[in-house]
Amino acid sequence: MTSVNVFVTNNTYIDFDVFGHWLNGLTVHEAVQARLQSGILQSTGASPDMLQSDTLDNYRTFSLLERFLQSPPKLATQVLLQIPAAVQRTLIEKYYDFDSAVIREILGKKLTNRHRKDVDDVSERTNIRLRSCRRQYDNCKNIFKTVEDMEGSLVNNISGHFLLPEKLAKRYAAIVFFSNNRFETGKKKLQYLSFDDFAYCADLMIHNWTFGAADSQADDMDVEMDRVFLQELRDLKVLTGEKDVYEKHKGLVCSALRGKIPDPTYADIESNFKNLSRCIVSVASGLIHSKELKDFFVDLVEKFIEPCRNARWSKRDVEAFLKAYEAAIQQIPQLKRYQPHLLTVWTRYMTTLKKCILQLYHS
Repeated sequence: MTSVNVFVTNNTYIDFDVFGHWLNGLTVHEAVQARLQSGILQSTGASPDMLQSDTLDNYRTFSLLERFLQSPPKLATQVLLQIPAAVQRTLIEKYYDFDSAVIREILGKKLTNRHRKDVDDVSERTNIRLRSCRRQYDNCKNIFKTVEDMEGSLVNNISGHFLLPEKLAKRYAAIVFFSNNRFETGKKKLQYLSFDDFAYCADLMIHNWTFGAADSQADDMDVEMDRVFLQELRDLKVLTGEKDVYEKHKGLVCSALRGKIPDPTYADIESNFKNLSRCIVSVASGLIHSKELKDFFVDLVEKFIEPCRNARWSKRDVEAFLKAYEAAIQQIPQLKRYQPHLLTVWTRYMTTLKKCILQLYHS
């Protein structure tokens, strides 16, 4: 006779309110107090001892699940707990969700174990519990280490390996992109910018300036900047370096804006066109160097956004100028005849730069 051992269990019930307390770094005692304040005893008829026991049981379950959540595909194959697929998806999404304030503090920094100690300061500055900050940092580090050397779409790689919805995967793609390229985000001049501001720009840069950009002929990678494109940007110095090209460009821009923006703004553009143009071109030509690439956002704010704000340009004025500035290049005969490739490079550069500046242009 053959002997067979059979183990039968019901689906594991996940209390997502308690899960939220666990994710936020509350202790069991603090979670019990939070549940008491919510009026759960009155609504369920449970006793304080039952609530304590239930909360502790939930915390044990979450601790057991955490090692699977750190590698989400394993959650579906583990046999310790029976969890419906829809509940698994919710668990993963909530576990990898993050506080923008926390990520804003670590954005652009190297995600290593050595820098993990800085999370203590992040917790103090954001008033978010240390345990929660550590989870968020470790999730970023885990995703970065997993996908940094992969070819293909960064968003698809993150979504595929961590089973995240596209919207959340795109936010992590921005974190990976910033960490890989070490963009400076901590300077005082940049403190007014939010994580969402940087994430918006990262998405544009990934889709237009990396090896994985649609118009790039290089290997399909979304983490590394397209070095060929960055090298070609140096040729844009012709816009400020050759007098007839510069004068023609200025004339076309001013003609397009005359009567369409406030007179003080128009006068400022006319008198400061060289400085404005030099900023846009110097940022482009400097991106081939790692230091200038790292300071991309610092340069935009210091050299373009702050002067325009000081001159009291409205966001609409900035948009009008950038549109006219970009379009005028297509009408310069010298470039159309002798350097037509620059027009393609110019469009690829300005499509992203224009939207980045407008995103960053706020108080």
